[in-house]
Amino acid sequence: MRKASADPLSARILVGHGSGVLDAAASHCRQTVEKALKAYLVWRGIAFERVHNLTYLLDVCEADDPSFAGLREKAEPLTPFAAQVRYPGPSADLSVEDVRDALSGAEAVFAHVLALLPPGVQTRASAA
Repeated sequence: MRKASADPLSARILVGHGSGVLDAAASHCRQTVEKALKAYLVWRGIAFERVHNLTYLLDVCEADDPSFAGLREKAEPLTPFAAQVRYPGPSADLSVEDVRDALSGAEAVFAHVLALLPPGVQTRASAA
C-alpha cells in the first residue's frame, strides 16, 4: 500500500499543472487502484494472475470479500488508462474534470482497501 499511496499524490500534483499532463495523472489514478487491489490480494495470501486488468482483480477480490462489488463503478472506468494514455495511438481527450473523477474513484478504492487492513499495516501505508 505504500507504493499505491504515492500515485494519488502524484495525480493531484499533475492535475494542478493543467492539461499538458492529464494523461500521466490518469495513469497514476489507474495505478493506485491496481496496486491497492494487488496489495489486498497479497495480504490475504490469494493467488492471482499478474495482469493489469482491474475487472479481473476486482473479481478476485470480490470472491474473497463481497464489499468490493461496490467499487466496480469507480474502478472499472480506469482500466483503459493502462494503455490508452501511455502508448502512441488513439487517446482519450481527457479534461481536468475527467481526471478529478478518476482520482476520486482511485482514492475511494485505496481507502476501502486500507480500511480492511490491520491497524499496523494501515499506519505504515498512511505514512508513505
